[in-house]
Amino acid sequence: MSRIALKIDVDTFRGTREGVPRLAALLERLDSQATFLFSLGPDHTGRAIKRAFRRGFMGKVKRTSVLQHYGLKTLLYGVLLPGPHIGKRCRTIMQDIARRGFEVGVHTYDHIKWQDGVVKANERWTRRLLTLARDQFADIFARAPAVHGAAGWQMNAYVPGLEQELGFRYASDARGKGPFVPIVGDRAVAVPQLPTTLPTLDELIGRPDLNGVDPVDHLLALTAESPDRDHVFTLHAELEGGAYLDALERLLRTWRTRGAQLMDLATYVGTLDFESLPRCRIVAGTVEGRSGTLASQLLPSSP
Repeated sequence: MSRIALKIDVDTFRGTREGVPRLAALLERLDSQATFLFSLGPDHTGRAIKRAFRRGFMGKVKRTSVLQHYGLKTLLYGVLLPGPHIGKRCRTIMQDIARRGFEVGVHTYDHIKWQDGVVKANERWTRRLLTLARDQFADIFARAPAVHGAAGWQMNAYVPGLEQELGFRYASDARGKGPFVPIVGDRAVAVPQLPTTLPTLDELIGRPDLNGVDPVDHLLALTAESPDRDHVFTLHAELEGGAYLDALERLLRTWRTRGAQLMDLATYVGTLDFESLPRCRIVAGTVEGRSGTLASQLLPSSP
């Protein structure tokens, strides 16, 4: 019986206010768990306009109806409108999610700043952003966060070591095939990675190479190919918590019918034997349906 860990990336003020409560209600109806990873500082989504010059970005915008899912106001935050501070204005929503028994963790402090800046950033910049997120989380939940999931699957060589130093116990920063211990330089970092192993809905919507196959059906077919394989599936409060809520419900119900165990990252990491996990480096890779490069698991070479 496979295990599927559900990770919910919450990128925006609107996603926190509207998408998060909808997703929590759905998960409660299905008696399923998931990990909510929150953006905890200002919402500067509008500054993502600079990505318009990145190869493949405008194609994704057209395929996934960004304006519909994020809303015009969100797309102006940080450009023509001041970005609302998500951690301060959505504090009670986040606390309610934790009170209802869901795992909560850190996605980022400033989503756009991290996603667009971390790859080329130095240690000082990276430490500051990660520390701001950790401290804001502690202020909201009165405890330190256990899990970090990098915004946009973007990171640099300093992130794993800083995660360990700042008290994170596990992370889901990369894309890959399965859990691993990250190798940085010549040493292993004691913060295991639980990479996203399945494509996200927004990577599948409208892709011409799928020849009109419904994204949910594609995901169901992928997981049916290896029914005993574990997965981490990432969803977004802005999409699955909005227009794709019904599609998500069909996906989760079918997985459950097939016998999959739906769980949060904390439960999943508790099933792992760290000593037996592969040691892998994290490199820049690409994923079909998403622009730019992402932090990716480099599988060790076969002997």
